[in-house]
Amino acid sequence: MANGDFTGLSRSGLIQGGSDNDALFLKVFSGEILTSFSETNVMKDLHMLRTISSGKSAQFPVSGIATAKYHNVGENIVESDAGYLSSIGMNEKIITIDDVLVSSTFIANIDELKQHYDVRSIYAAELGKALAKRFDIATMKTLYAATQADANLTNTPAGSSITGADTNTAAGIIDALYGVAETLDSNDAPEEGRFAILAPATYYKLLTSDNVAINKDTGSGGNVNAGTVASVAGIRLVKSNHLKDIADLGDKSSAATSVEDSETGVNNDVFDNTRAGNTTHGVGYNGDFSPLKQDTSASGSNPAFTEYGILAGTKEAIGTVKLLDLATESEYQIERQGTLFVAKYAMGHGVLRPECSVAVKVS
Repeated sequence: MANGDFTGLSRSGLIQGGSDNDALFLKVFSGEILTSFSETNVMKDLHMLRTISSGKSAQFPVSGIATAKYHNVGENIVESDAGYLSSIGMNEKIITIDDVLVSSTFIANIDELKQHYDVRSIYAAELGKALAKRFDIATMKTLYAATQADANLTNTPAGSSITGADTNTAAGIIDALYGVAETLDSNDAPEEGRFAILAPATYYKLLTSDNVAINKDTGSGGNVNAGTVASVAGIRLVKSNHLKDIADLGDKSSAATSVEDSETGVNNDVFDNTRAGNTTHGVGYNGDFSPLKQDTSASGSNPAFTEYGILAGTKEAIGTVKLLDLATESEYQIERQGTLFVAKYAMGHGVLRPECSVAVKVS
C-alpha cells in the first residue's frame, strides 16, 4: 500500500549525496558560457595575459638595450670615461584592473515550461559572446593605441603605422603585410608569434582573387575549401569582424555614442589622454579609429566599397591583467519566479611594447 514516501525519487539534476536538485543543470549552463567565450574570442592568444590573486594592478618591467665596444688592452672596463659600461634604461608599465564587466539574463520559470527546446543553452551562448566581444574590442583598441604610442625608452622604437595602403585588392593586401614584416624586423620585434588581424572582407580577398600571390591549394599559404589563409610573410592571419566594429566607430576622441565606448568603469587610459572625472571622451580604450576605414564611391554603375585597415604585431605589444577570470553565478528568485544568470570577469588592458605593433591605415 502506498504511504506517500517519495524520498527515493530520481532527480536528474541532483549530485549524489547533495541537496541541490539543480546543481548539474547550472554547471551545464556555466560550461556553455565558457565554451562560447572561447570559440568567439580571437585576441586571447595574441597578447600577454597575467593573472593576479589580489590587488588592483600589475607591473610589467620594461628594459632598454645594451651596447658593445671592442676592448683596448689595459683599459679599465668599469671607468665611465672608457665607454665600456652599458647604461641600460629601465621603465615599467602599470595595467590596472577595470571594474567587473557583466553580462546577464533572467529566465522566467513559466517561459521554460512553455518552451519545447532548451532555451538556457541559447542564452548561455549569447552571454559568452557578449563578454568575448567586449574583450576583443578592448584589446584591439589597445593594440591600435600601441601603434600610436611613443617609445618606452631612449633608443627603442615607437609604435608604427603604414599609411596609404590599398587593402581593396589582394596584391595591395600582400604588399601591406610584407610592409608589416619589414617594419617589425626594423624594430627588432620577435619573429615568433607575429599576427595580423583583418576584417572579413579584407581576409577573403586573399582567397577569391585569381591573381593572389600565395599558394591557395597546398596549404602552405591557404586552403580554398576551408576558406583559410595560413600566413603571409611569416605573419599569421586572423579574421575578426570586431576590427570592422572598431573602424566603424570612427573618431571617438571627442564623443561617445554607444555602450561600447563608455568609459564608466574603465581604469586604464591606453591613449594617454587626461582623465577628468571619468568624463573626458578619448580616455580608457577610446581614440580616433577613422584611419582604419575608408568609404569609396566608385564611378558609374559600380557600387561603393568600404576599405578596412589591418592591425598587426606580436604578443609582447599589449598585455591584460586578470583578477577574476570568466565566472558564472545563478540564483532562482522565488519572488520573481525565475532564474537570474550572470557571467562576469574583471580584467584590464594596456600597452607594453609599442615597437611590437603596426597599424596599416587606409585613410
